[in-house]
Amino acid sequence: MIAFVKGIVFRTLKDYVILDNNGIGYQIFTPNPQSFQYGSEVTLFTYHHVREDAILLFGFAKWEEYELFLRLIEVKGLGPKTAVNILSVSSAARLVEAIEQNDVAYLKSMPGIGAKTAQQIVLDLKNKLVVVESELGGKKEVLSDSLQDANDALLALGYKQSEINKVLKQVSAMEYAGSDEAIRLSLNLLANRK
Repeated sequence: MIAFVKGIVFRTLKDYVILDNNGIGYQIFTPNPQSFQYGSEVTLFTYHHVREDAILLFGFAKWEEYELFLRLIEVKGLGPKTAVNILSVSSAARLVEAIEQNDVAYLKSMPGIGAKTAQQIVLDLKNKLVVVESELGGKKEVLSDSLQDANDALLALGYKQSEINKVLKQVSAMEYAGSDEAIRLSLNLLANRK
């Protein structure tokens, strides 16, 4: 499994980028490859997709996009190329918002998504994705699995979502190893607020 590739942008094409990593060119399908500057060094979090007739790499500059991509390809009937195309035209936060609000019309506007697949996305992913609004400018951010686990644990303990959002925003800026530590840090921050 290739977790990430760090390299120099050698070429950008319609739906993929070629990264030069120590003389080896990696073809990586990614949302909006034209956004990468020729000759710049980038790190892409990758998903290694193996099928009978091809071995493909899909890459994302942001961890949040990578995690959302992994959730999208779990949806029945939605493959990795379609998931990348969706993330090419929609921000992760807007996509999560559409899923949480049953906005099937927005999902149907995505390339390669019909009514049936849009409904399947909502069915499979609603309430499984967490978005936190930052206090500055209302920017939204998709949470990692560890922070999502922390969110679920704090809700189960009776904390309000508004309190949790503030604390998880702080924890997301810290270093932590896994769900248990994210929960511990969240509880410490909540205890210090009282």
